[in-house]
Amino acid sequence: MSKKVLIIQGGGFRTGFSAGVLDAFLAMKHNPYDAYYAVSGGAIAVSYFLGNQYKKCFESMCLLATDKNFMSYNKLIRQNMLMDVDYFYKVADEKVPFDVDTALNNIKEKDLAIVMTNKITGQAEYFHPTKKTWMDAVIASCTLPFVTKGKHIINENEYMDGGWSDPLPVIRAVEDGASEITIIRTSPKDLKVSQSWSDYIGTFAFRSNSKLKACFENNHRKYNDAIDFINTKPKGVTIRQIAPEIPLLTGTYSNSISVITKDYRHGMQRGLDFLHQDNA
Repeated sequence: MSKKVLIIQGGGFRTGFSAGVLDAFLAMKHNPYDAYYAVSGGAIAVSYFLGNQYKKCFESMCLLATDKNFMSYNKLIRQNMLMDVDYFYKVADEKVPFDVDTALNNIKEKDLAIVMTNKITGQAEYFHPTKKTWMDAVIASCTLPFVTKGKHIINENEYMDGGWSDPLPVIRAVEDGASEITIIRTSPKDLKVSQSWSDYIGTFAFRSNSKLKACFENNHRKYNDAIDFINTKPKGVTIRQIAPEIPLLTGTYSNSISVITKDYRHGMQRGLDFLHQDNA
């Protein structure tokens, strides 16, 4: 039996692109997937998608980009964090309400794994949320060291952004039995990366924890290995990617409503193109 899987990459405010792709899916009532793997901002996108909430992820991205309760350089000076990731509790509850009941109903016979990094072991964990833990899982997967509070606690375990341990969980999906995989990317599909400034800082800041240090040292290699794995075209597995043709206008931290909107529209067009090709 074919197992169809949807993977949504992270990318901070580049999630606007993913929101566009998923809104194209919602508009065309396209959701044939048996399982979903979501990383960081991708966890926000998949949540509103599973809630059948057209354009709500886009609205949340625009809100977070402009709301000083979420992001402020004053917070960086006063609280040692640029973004208050816990503010998403209020966003999902009041500002752009997330319909968790519909989302749970939509995965009754399916599976959802929100990727997060265990801050003690440095290993990826694939968290299956309940109604009670859904927003905690999203926040944990989005908790960036050095930019947010740095850790989020669920069931007494410390977690941080899933992008540091499994930024593109295609190998995990195949190990779990996926035979047809669709990946929503927030970077051009063949673009490889080198070690980032945050990886360098993490390697130094967590040098007393060899496992966590290795997580930061190897992050870019894991990402590049995932791209190599995709390009090998593993036997028995079909992998298709929906990716921007050029780097997106938004960055992980850099944003404005105008550029988020442009990336969102780009994502919607790419999503529609993908569905058109699928039905041709």
